[in-house]
Amino acid sequence: MPEQFVPFLVVVIVLTVVPGPDTALGLRNSLRGGSSAMWWTGLGVCSGIFVHAAASVAGLSAILAASASAYTAIKLAGAAYLFWLGVSTLWKVWRDRHQVSDPAAVAAAAPPGVRLGRRTAFRQGFVSDLLNPKIALLFLTLLPQFIGSHEPRALTSFVLTLVFVGVALLWWRLTSWLAGALREALARDRVRRTLEAATGAVMVLLGIRVAFENAARS
Repeated sequence: MPEQFVPFLVVVIVLTVVPGPDTALGLRNSLRGGSSAMWWTGLGVCSGIFVHAAASVAGLSAILAASASAYTAIKLAGAAYLFWLGVSTLWKVWRDRHQVSDPAAVAAAAPPGVRLGRRTAFRQGFVSDLLNPKIALLFLTLLPQFIGSHEPRALTSFVLTLVFVGVALLWWRLTSWLAGALREALARDRVRRTLEAATGAVMVLLGIRVAFENAARS
């Protein structure tokens, strides 16, 4: 057990429950595919977290932190991905509203049973987290603070990474269950379209903010 396990656990819980781009994506996917889509989005996010942690332990994140051009390139790619997801969500909301007012369009539309698949949800969560350089820098700066001077660095980093991913998995499991419990209310057309429009707008704004904010350096 790492010496700083309890303080690290508290910090990880706070970081996990604070809403961000991944949360917005998970909520958006839950509206399209229910609790299963949100859960698989979370699995993708957690897989991205693990990749960042492994890169940090291997020292790759140090290269990212030292290279302004590499950081900017990944940041802009992540911002573009968020922006694209948000715009596509807003476009779908507009199209659905147009189809509702046009009986001919409704007749030609895809069957209502089409849902967001697990692979798509997982891929979106994974890519969203992987293209977030702040996660890489988070592990690079956070983990060393909770490793004692007499503890094996690699092993302790691995244990702390498992704690981080474990907390994230638990949080995504709980939130996906909550989305499932509210499924009936969220399935109403007006509620669903309103929430999709809101999450789409949030992702667009997050993409713009990520693209233009200054890179944080430690």
